[in-house]
Amino acid sequence: MAIEKSTDGASLAAVIDRILEKGVVIDAYVRVSLVGIELLAVEARVVVASVETWLKYASAVGLTKIA
Repeated sequence: MAIEKSTDGASLAAVIDRILEKGVVIDAYVRVSLVGIELLAVEARVVVASVETWLKYASAVGLTKIA
């Protein structure tokens, strides 16, 4: 059975458009310890989306209300 490479892949512009339309969330936590002593801790939450997508979801959870 031969493996065929598909040339029908999405272009970079199509991938970026899809990411901005749907949004992407990256949540990472890294901890470096040596002999039980924490040397480094990094916590990152990254959200990539278009402004329109963010506003749609932010208003659904009540983040756009001005105090």
